[in-house]
Amino acid sequence: MSYLWIILGLIVVIFIFIFNQIVREENTAKNALSSVDVYLKKRCDLIPNLVEVVKGSAAHEQTVFENIAAARANAMNAKKDKDVVAADNEVNSALKDIFALAESYPNLQANSSFVQLQHSLNKIEDELAAARRTYNSAATEFNVTLEAFPTNLVAKLFGKKQKELFTATDNSRNSMNVNF
Repeated sequence: MSYLWIILGLIVVIFIFIFNQIVREENTAKNALSSVDVYLKKRCDLIPNLVEVVKGSAAHEQTVFENIAAARANAMNAKKDKDVVAADNEVNSALKDIFALAESYPNLQANSSFVQLQHSLNKIEDELAAARRTYNSAATEFNVTLEAFPTNLVAKLFGKKQKELFTATDNSRNSMNVNF
């Protein structure tokens, strides 16, 4: 009878250890995603300024401006991991359109405000790329834990779902030449 209590106690301890591992890794991924979110918000804060500078030279390109506004709104309202990833991809695509448009207008390339905004955006993009890598690493570790035995049993018991990873979209894989 005492062996049964020892075995039961050991199972409870293992269960608690596994559960705590899952919680720790999930919180690490959430923390990393919040860092990504900070850089996404910084980037979204720059977008209206960038659009205004470009509008001055290319006011008739309304579709591009509407797309960037919609992408920015989606990014600012994204709450779930999956939505943040999708919104990030949408903003990346819209920004490519803005810079492709700017390439067609040489006066923009000489505009000091545009150049300064571009440098700020490049800096944020570098920081965002590093934050994405950190998140993807934490999310991958969490996802592996959810798939591995016996942690997968505990994860399923508590309804834990895999984290979405930041990946390159088909659109972003295409090269783009922008010369400033």
